[in-house]
Amino acid sequence: MTSTNPEASPLSRRVVLRGGLGAAGALLLAACTGRSGSAAAPSSTAADGATSTTGDATSATTAPTAPPAAAASTTAAAPTALVPTPTCDDGDEATPEQTEGPYFTPDSPLKANLAADVSTGTPLHLTGNVVRTDCTPVAGALVDFWHADDAGEYDNRGYRLRGHQFTNDAATYVLDTVVPGIYTGRTRHIHVKVQASGGEVLTTQLYFPGEPGNASDGIYREECEMTLATAADGSQVGTFTFVLA
Repeated sequence: MTSTNPEASPLSRRVVLRGGLGAAGALLLAACTGRSGSAAAPSSTAADGATSTTGDATSATTAPTAPPAAAASTTAAAPTALVPTPTCDDGDEATPEQTEGPYFTPDSPLKANLAADVSTGTPLHLTGNVVRTDCTPVAGALVDFWHADDAGEYDNRGYRLRGHQFTNDAATYVLDTVVPGIYTGRTRHIHVKVQASGGEVLTTQLYFPGEPGNASDGIYREECEMTLATAADGSQVGTFTFVLA
C-alpha cells in the first residue's frame, strides 16, 4: 500500500553531536536538537492503513516554561547498564530541528509515566540530560514527549501517550513509556520538544537503532538514535542527551 508521508520535510545536514556530561554522574548520549517549528494537531487518529484527516493550519507551541517543584519521575526499575559515551566537548553545535509532524497537541499534562496510559506494548525506560553546547547542564528544562501507541495510532483527541516534565537539578529527565508502533511512511520514532526556561523550543525526534525502516525514512537522522539495551524482562532501556544552542 502506498501513502503520502504527512511528516516529511526537507532537512539540512549538520554536524553529528556526541557527548557526555560529568555532572551528577549522569550518562549523556548522542544528541539531536533544533529550534522549534509549529503545527496544528489534527483531531483524528493516524495509523498504518487507517483513515485519518489532518489539518494544514499552524499554531504556536504553548507548553509551559516554568518547572514545578517536583523533579522528574523515577518510578521505573533500575536500567540495564549502557556503554558510556565520550566526555562532552565544549563548542559542540546544536543539530538542525526535526519536523514537528501533524500530530502535536499543545498543553500536554505534567506526566513522566506514559506507560500507565496503555495496557499493551513493550515497556521503554528512557533517561538522559539536557545540556548547552558548552556542556552546561540545563536544570528545569521542559521536555515534552508524544508518540504513537504499539499499533501505530496517535491519540489526537486526548493525551494518551503525551506528557511533559522538567529536568531536575542535575538536568536529568526520566520517561517511562512503551515502544511505539510503525505506521505507513515512517520508521519507529518518538517526538520531543525541549525548552530551557524562557528559551527557544527545540523540536526533534528520537529513533530506534537497527530498525529496518530507518534507511527508507526521509526524516530519519542517525544522530537522533537513542542508545538502547534489552533488560532481562524484555523491556527496553534507553538513554539520550539533548543539546540546546
